[in-house]
Amino acid sequence: MPEITHDGPEDDAGVQVDLISANRMDGMRTMEKIRLILDGVHDGNIVILEQGLDPDEESKLIEVTMSEINPDGFTGIEIETYPTTGGTNNGLLGRLMGKDQSNKLTVIGPADRIETLHKDETLISTLITRS
Repeated sequence: MPEITHDGPEDDAGVQVDLISANRMDGMRTMEKIRLILDGVHDGNIVILEQGLDPDEESKLIEVTMSEINPDGFTGIEIETYPTTGGTNNGLLGRLMGKDQSNKLTVIGPADRIETLHKDETLISTLITRS
């Protein structure tokens, strides 16, 4: 993945954003997806998924993240999904009826570097800091 930075002093390098296509994620198993995401976040990158994780994958991501939190280093993740997953068709019944909301943009980053300023049905506004 290309690194997005600006020219300048090394301590002012910028923030790397990894944009991961749905095609890349399609052939991966759940743990492969989670490792790809967490490896990027561990490096301090912001990871944007073209197609969000399904609810089981998202639960597993949170579970693995919690097991890797370290007081001396990794502080966890911040995760935001667009569009928001509200309404009655997003549960098991909605999936059985073919109304799964898995086509959603997901932004994941280190908890100590990403802060959600605003989120609604049409916008995620995020502040990303350099550590």
